[in-house]
Amino acid sequence: MFRQLITCTSMALALGATATHAFAQGGTQDYPNKPIRLVIPFPPGGGTDILSRVIANKLTEATGWTVVPENKAGAGGTIGITEAVKAQPTGYDMVMGQKDNLILGPYLYKNLPWNPTKDLTPVAHIAYTPVIIATSVNSPYKTIGDVIKAAKATPGKITYGSPGNGTSIHIAGHIFEKAAGIQLTHVPYKGSNPALMDAIAGNVDLLVSSIPSAIGQIKAGKLRPLAVTSAKRSSSLPDVPTMQDAGMKNFDVSTWYGLFMPANTPAAITQKMNAEVNKLLALPEVREAILAQGAEPQALSIKDFDAMYKADFSHSKAVVEASGAKIQ
Repeated sequence: MFRQLITCTSMALALGATATHAFAQGGTQDYPNKPIRLVIPFPPGGGTDILSRVIANKLTEATGWTVVPENKAGAGGTIGITEAVKAQPTGYDMVMGQKDNLILGPYLYKNLPWNPTKDLTPVAHIAYTPVIIATSVNSPYKTIGDVIKAAKATPGKITYGSPGNGTSIHIAGHIFEKAAGIQLTHVPYKGSNPALMDAIAGNVDLLVSSIPSAIGQIKAGKLRPLAVTSAKRSSSLPDVPTMQDAGMKNFDVSTWYGLFMPANTPAAITQKMNAEVNKLLALPEVREAILAQGAEPQALSIKDFDAMYKADFSHSKAVVEASGAKIQ
């Protein structure tokens, strides 16, 4: 009887392992067999939205899959992340994550219903971009030095708009204040586009933004770029000085974009998506489309993306605390 029990148990374990293997193989071979939702955690028109739609459209064209973008904005991008975390780990829901919502948000928003390193799995790194500080073409500020001089003369009078509390752009604004020894007034918006429009209209003195969100209006002559926050100049805007050019040593603030799926999504599916996205990023037309938005395309393996992601998260608490940003 005991031997029969062991035999039955062994058979059950073997069948279970076979079923799991078959699920993984079958799930990959016929994946995807229905539309894939790509959650965009910010409103239409911003940098995240633009890059997400480039990837969704090109992925659909290249593979014949149906990738459907869906905007779920609010709370510095954390609402969209929550939407993705709640989804079933079947490979049919993914989200465009970035430093804003995954690295900084957990340190700035209390009681988030997810853990960024446990409830999501990195799938494909897309691009990185510096932050840009710009102003209306009608503004009296011609250089970042002009802003610093005026801010020192009238602390708190100069305003800057950002896509919202808890974003890397919000943090970049705080870091700028501390590095320059000035005081600005932060005006948070629900996404990049509303902040952009108010900056053009002169309702806020400065715009702190990702380059993808602002580059169209810069090239249209409606915004005057003052500085980028990366260690080196942007290849999309090579004439715009860095903060280091303006005398702020070691100033280097950038953000990145990448695709994530819910934790426990089968590895075979995430690897398949990673391979297809990395193929896209090697295509000249896709690289040009991303560069045209002011971002720098960068393909990574899942292993390398995961390592970068976790390292970024682990040291960002000190960055947030040093910035003086308030917990929401």
